[in-house]
Amino acid sequence: MVDVDLRTAAAFVAAAVALYFLVEQLSYHRKKGALPGPPLVVPFLGSVVHMVRDPARYWEVKAAQAKESGLGFAADWLFGYFVVFIRDSELSHRVFANVRPDAFQLTGHPFGRKLWGADNIIYKFGDEHKELRRRIAPNFTSRALSTYAAIQQRVILAHLRRWLDRSAAAGNKSMPLLVPFRDMNLETSQAVFVGPYLTEETTEMLRKDYNIFIGGIVAVPVDLPGFAFRRARLAGERLSRLLAECARESKARMRAGGEPECLADYGIQEMVRHIDEAANAGLPPPANTADENVGSYLFDFLFAAQDNVTSLLCSAVSALETHPDVVVRVRAEVAPVWSPESSELITAEMIQEMKYTQAVAREVVRHRPPGPLAPHIALQPFQLTEWYTVPKGAMVFPSVYESSFQGFHSPETFDPDRFFSDSRREDVAYKRNFLAFGAGAHQCVGQRYALYHLTLFIALFVTVAEFQRDRTEGCDDLLYVPTVVPRDGCAVYLKQRCASFPSL
Repeated sequence: MVDVDLRTAAAFVAAAVALYFLVEQLSYHRKKGALPGPPLVVPFLGSVVHMVRDPARYWEVKAAQAKESGLGFAADWLFGYFVVFIRDSELSHRVFANVRPDAFQLTGHPFGRKLWGADNIIYKFGDEHKELRRRIAPNFTSRALSTYAAIQQRVILAHLRRWLDRSAAAGNKSMPLLVPFRDMNLETSQAVFVGPYLTEETTEMLRKDYNIFIGGIVAVPVDLPGFAFRRARLAGERLSRLLAECARESKARMRAGGEPECLADYGIQEMVRHIDEAANAGLPPPANTADENVGSYLFDFLFAAQDNVTSLLCSAVSALETHPDVVVRVRAEVAPVWSPESSELITAEMIQEMKYTQAVAREVVRHRPPGPLAPHIALQPFQLTEWYTVPKGAMVFPSVYESSFQGFHSPETFDPDRFFSDSRREDVAYKRNFLAFGAGAHQCVGQRYALYHLTLFIALFVTVAEFQRDRTEGCDDLLYVPTVVPRDGCAVYLKQRCASFPSL
């Protein structure tokens, strides 16, 4: 009797599994329609093993399918989600232009709500989103960027000094710069965003939790004890609370008439005025002005500035090393306006004079967009083309990386003159293909900060250091961690170039 029951149970389970497999395949093919994609998908997981094992190759295959089909987009299945990968720039614009409750929602990550919190700025719509961006705008004025430039330079030069000393002590052996870049950027972000409100203890807490967060963001998204994803989610919550406390202290200092010294101050200076005006009128505080709200968007800035800029710095060094003519032109442009022997800071006015260096920074962003994909979720069915409707619940991935290699003249070539030459004006002619910062209502609010920081780093780096890549087979192959970086961690030989290192 027991054997019969076990056989019956086994047959029932086998039938249930077979039915589930059949239903999922039918669901996948109904949503896929005529799109290119795998003919069969692994139940629930889909192509996730391939994607996690080698993300760069996985997305290359998706891009090839989209291109070769002539449709500009392709389909797949990941962790129970139907996926639409978009290569075509105009179709990507269709997604970016329709971030609203009845179309798409930007997610930043397939499980972003758990990682960043549901109250994050990327999940806002309409008037609430516009108002929040308006409140954030003072963080990126010319005056604010000038304040940040002084902080950034001191941090960059301090780290450059350490790298050069370490390289000399090691007998001028090559050193990977990925981790040093990440450490430098985290220190820069801490100092620029909330520097006056961090103690030695909270600085170390922020560094530790941020590294835990980054380690889990690319892990298998299992939100259970012992898994990296769970550790990342909890670290994100701690980071938001810490930054909310910084916001509280900034509010108190700005309300007392203090001058802005960091990014939080510039946004909060105007915010406390609106809060106080509402209180005097007997009204509740304006939306999204609580400490927790401010902490949430500061966390968003921290993530965007940290790993995106780290990726850009790796790409900049790699591209500059293979284009010595570009290095010569940058050095020639910087030399008349700033000298390391002057022991003075590069001012905002000096940066404005570095037109070619700015073009180099912009070309780095185009040539190697740090965040190659912009995940969205379809909140409702959306007609993407005349013949295809994205189904509700689909995960949609516009590829800003693929857009960077469409339209531009010789797009595979690193060529800053495309953004510098008045006769070419590719920044105007192919503006719709430059999507590294997104487009539409959710276009990156910190793009001026990113380009400013990158321009400043390039000017300092090529002026004070001689550098050469330690080139090995596959060293420039891309890794997703989660932004793109060279496989070898950007290994270089470094030595001091200037006669006297800046003393600031």
